[in-house]
Amino acid sequence: MAAGIELVGLTKRFGQGPSSGNAGGHAAVDNIDLSVSGGEFFSLLGPSGCGKTTTLRLIAGFEEPTAGRILLDGVDVSQMPPHKRNVNTVFQSYALFPFLSVFDNVAFGLKHASVSKEELRTRVGEALSLVSMSGFSARRPSQLSGGQQQRVALARALVLKPSVLLLDEPLGALDAKLRRSLKVELKALQERVGITFIYVTHDQEEALTMSDRLAVMNAGRIAQIGTPQEVYESPADGYVADFLGAANLLPVSVSDRVPGGASQLMLGEVALSTTNEVPAAAGAAAQAVIRPERVRVEELGSAGQNRVPALVDRLVYLGAATQVMLRLATGESLQAVAANEDAAAWAQGTPVHVYLPAEALRVLAGDAVPAGPAAAGATPLAS
Repeated sequence: MAAGIELVGLTKRFGQGPSSGNAGGHAAVDNIDLSVSGGEFFSLLGPSGCGKTTTLRLIAGFEEPTAGRILLDGVDVSQMPPHKRNVNTVFQSYALFPFLSVFDNVAFGLKHASVSKEELRTRVGEALSLVSMSGFSARRPSQLSGGQQQRVALARALVLKPSVLLLDEPLGALDAKLRRSLKVELKALQERVGITFIYVTHDQEEALTMSDRLAVMNAGRIAQIGTPQEVYESPADGYVADFLGAANLLPVSVSDRVPGGASQLMLGEVALSTTNEVPAAAGAAAQAVIRPERVRVEELGSAGQNRVPALVDRLVYLGAATQVMLRLATGESLQAVAANEDAAAWAQGTPVHVYLPAEALRVLAGDAVPAGPAAAGATPLAS
């Protein structure tokens, strides 16, 4: 049965003495509060060192919290050893026993769970069937591909019927094509078994495509929680906007703030409008974001609001589309994504107009970026 997870003021510090309390040391996880519903596919997303894996290890019981509580279906398991928590973990390294067959790898945990031989065979068979590995039970791990080994690791975790499955970058060791196919399989598997998945990744595409909700982490804290669409379309600040997908970050000033209406912004000497809420006072310097796929490159001389003169700096062919790197007349760098047939009409140095739709332009909370060409921190799509 799926279980909910609640983290209350969860903190983990390293590099402090046992009697030093909460003071001192490095806060790998810094006073986070989080609630995950039973049966939810929830992802912890962020760069290396942000605290996501430490959070997962705290839930699993592999680390002891410095402060705070971990509730599994309302029961505090903060001081409970790992084997007494009804959770299981799938690691990036798979951790399969090379000298055991696939069947025996999956059955390993059950052999210490006082189940009959008949039940053991039935449950192992069901677990292998879930991950489409029924015909491989006699093989050794060395006879399997990386994707097949990952499926066996999943079966070994699921056979114990945990209420929560923790996954620590389980697709990280696979090639890009295999990761794409297994993402679809993993989400479908979670929906079939119906248990809670908590998935750790630094890959934004994995988090966006699989998660019901996700938390973006930064320096041990949660920067934003929401559905993939909420977090991508309405980032809480510049860090989230820049980390979750490619983003154009622009220094603006708020010239007229209209709650519930179209607010006016200034990008240098160019007036822009946004129909989104502006979390800054009129007259304040701020930071605006627009995703590259929402930027439209038009012929020079296009009339209308929210159009900025620009030059094409560079074109990068991406296969299904073309990335267009632009230099605005105001000095900022900007990137757009265009259809290949449209981009064929442009070359380096082509003067154009850039259209920034009012509904796609958002002002972010937090500190403003300094004015000038370096301020537009467009994350390249090709990286």
